[in-house]
Amino acid sequence: MTDLTTRTLNRLGQQLRGRLSRPGDRGYAAATAIWAKPVGRTPRAVVHCQTPEDVQLAIRAARHCDLPLSVRGGGHDWAGRALCDGIVIDLSGMNRVRVASDGHTARIAGGARAADVVAVTDRLGVAPVTGSVGAVGMAGLTLGGGYGPLIGRFGLTLDNLVGAEIVLADGRLAFAARDNEDELLWALRGGGGNFGVVTAMHHRLHSLPSVRTGMLLYPFGEAETVLAGCAEIAAAAPDELTVQLGCVVGPDGAPLVMVLPTWCGAPDEGEAQLSAFLQLGTLLAGSLDEMPYGRSLTMFDSYLANGQRVLMETCWVPELDYRCVDGFIEAMVAAVSQGCAIFTHEFRGAASRVPAEATAFGLRRDHVLIEILATFADDSDEQAEARHRQWARDALASFDAVALPGGYPNLLAGDDADRAAQSYGGNAGRLIDAKRRYDPDNVFRSAIPLPARDVVAAIH
Repeated sequence: MTDLTTRTLNRLGQQLRGRLSRPGDRGYAAATAIWAKPVGRTPRAVVHCQTPEDVQLAIRAARHCDLPLSVRGGGHDWAGRALCDGIVIDLSGMNRVRVASDGHTARIAGGARAADVVAVTDRLGVAPVTGSVGAVGMAGLTLGGGYGPLIGRFGLTLDNLVGAEIVLADGRLAFAARDNEDELLWALRGGGGNFGVVTAMHHRLHSLPSVRTGMLLYPFGEAETVLAGCAEIAAAAPDELTVQLGCVVGPDGAPLVMVLPTWCGAPDEGEAQLSAFLQLGTLLAGSLDEMPYGRSLTMFDSYLANGQRVLMETCWVPELDYRCVDGFIEAMVAAVSQGCAIFTHEFRGAASRVPAEATAFGLRRDHVLIEILATFADDSDEQAEARHRQWARDALASFDAVALPGGYPNLLAGDDADRAAQSYGGNAGRLIDAKRRYDPDNVFRSAIPLPARDVVAAIH
């Protein structure tokens, strides 16, 4: 470490009064523990921020020493973008949630997870638009997109972002809203953390006293019938009904089909709307129950142990047809461990009715997001990693015949410039211009991948 870096970090530690973790410190291991076990070099310092002023100090220190900078919110990004080998801005201590007196919006601090938000909103009979898991950070989810069980009725999570408090690359504090820095708000809704550190968001809330949902497990031998049946139900479903599908490997090593329907409409209609999902095949386990929205976000908790190695691939497909079903079956037959899984996320209804140019998010048509996940123990050998990596790539290839261009930016690897450009479609050029305006020195280069200008020019 250079003398300049040493002096700068020592001074930063004095300014933060003990809220700086460095290698060898007692809290360093916890400060760098995220869902996907990181590999490679570790951070030189983690700044545990409590205020926007702390964030400003961290940005100033990183720029002064020309150190890499990253932001940790929920710490759930599979690619480990929350950590870098320079300075990490840790927002996890900034997790306060405050609902406006009219109950229509909430101010959500930059380190809050979905579970923090619903712990407040459930008591009031309102709900934010979240992903499918309570452990995920709201900021990262929102800035990249936000597929979830309420998407058909209320759109993406980012469609419900109405304002953001942000520290820019030059250290300025800004507030992005429709009537103030509206271009910045446009870029934040889909462009990820490429423009600054969002210290608080203002989200629209929706009246939602309960949802009806659950996890149903069917034998993999009936996968073709079950998945086709779900596709048929979804094709005629109202906006209030969404269904997430999964193929996982059970404890005994046998694959299973997982069906997670959610009804977010009138409570007295839920049982009838979901009854068909109980008759798709031989039900092995599960039920569909009315519950607070927050409780519905806990169904994947047992699958989210921190510290695993994680590999991921993703694609978009127009619909879940027989070709996709074949892809699911082909991939899961070849699964190399219990850590292999494939999940779907619907994009339909309210999300598809938002004009493509209204936000930076690029694909505004009905589609299904395919998430291919391969996890394995941190102490696995190189051969195990190679097997899982190859399985994930082969699983992705099984959808090549039907996949749409690009992919969900929140799930893309950082070096995937070609697919990033395709993902943003006609918004790519405007997004690049916003990056040049708000972060011309590319300080926030650890965020989700943005398209490169030369790649965009080649594509368009």
